[in-house]
Amino acid sequence: MLTIAWPWLLILLPLPLIFWRQQTVQVDGGRLQLPGISQTGKQSLAANTRQIRKRYWLMWCLLVLAIARPQWLGEPIELPSQGRDLMMAVDLSGSMQIEDMVVNGKTVDRFTLIQHVVSDFIERRKGDRIGLILFADHAYLQAPLTQDRRSVAQFLKEAQIGLVGKQTAIGEAIALAVKRFDKMDESNRVLILLTDGSNNAGNIEPEQAAQIAANRKVTIYTVGVGADMMERRTLFGRERVNPSMDLDENQLKHIAEVTHGRYFRARNSQELDQIYQEIDKLEPVSRDQLSYRPQADLFYWPLALALLTSLWIALGQLPFFAARRVKPSVATTSQGNIK
Repeated sequence: MLTIAWPWLLILLPLPLIFWRQQTVQVDGGRLQLPGISQTGKQSLAANTRQIRKRYWLMWCLLVLAIARPQWLGEPIELPSQGRDLMMAVDLSGSMQIEDMVVNGKTVDRFTLIQHVVSDFIERRKGDRIGLILFADHAYLQAPLTQDRRSVAQFLKEAQIGLVGKQTAIGEAIALAVKRFDKMDESNRVLILLTDGSNNAGNIEPEQAAQIAANRKVTIYTVGVGADMMERRTLFGRERVNPSMDLDENQLKHIAEVTHGRYFRARNSQELDQIYQEIDKLEPVSRDQLSYRPQADLFYWPLALALLTSLWIALGQLPFFAARRVKPSVATTSQGNIK
């Protein structure tokens, strides 16, 4: 839809007409006479003046229209007015490189599985603000709470195991998330914590951090990642081992219970995907929305036309073009009649 940002500026349109009318009254009132100009010449000169004034009038209208800022408004686009603040805390300790997961029939490490499934989960969270925390020896904020889901997914994709150490600081990850939530407005505050081990680093205990989170109304969903059984080769052949023996499920369950969340166990890609579908049900996407209409400025069109009109006027003043216009007839007298 075409609209004008400052329509009140259009009152300037008749300004040249007022000026020209005052000029005409002053000339006619004084009965200005041009010697040697016939009546026909006067009419041609007047027509010429009107033609030039029309060009100036056109240029003036285009300039006024340009400064009034014509705009094109697009179709309304809905935006969330207030959604959920959802922080993802992902473990990057050394044990996340254990290859006991399968994605599309291919054996991969735990972190690759998380990257594969979490990216789809982030894409589904339209209307929420998503943040990303990476933790190992310490916890680090990789992406603040934002509605730019694509950037958060890209940060997760670019992360690497061992980037922030080899151990597991679960307590620090929770404390950092709570700190980031304190800087945001009131909303549903949710932390999804994914780990495959137990807390063995950091300067705050997970239980203490969980109690702080509960006091700040932060809900924590904990996810224990890792298969229950895998085969590995030894000097004596193949043997079955439990690759998740370091996972402290009791601690993760306690963290979830204190904060009124839930604990989930992810042994494969199907279970992890089902966990996120369950979280979608527990924490549905915000439905409170506002709308805005994208706008594009169009002032450069009348401005360009005004420039072309000014060139048209300038060319009309040149001798070559002026000579092509109708010349006024001059009433001359014979030399003998001059007294």
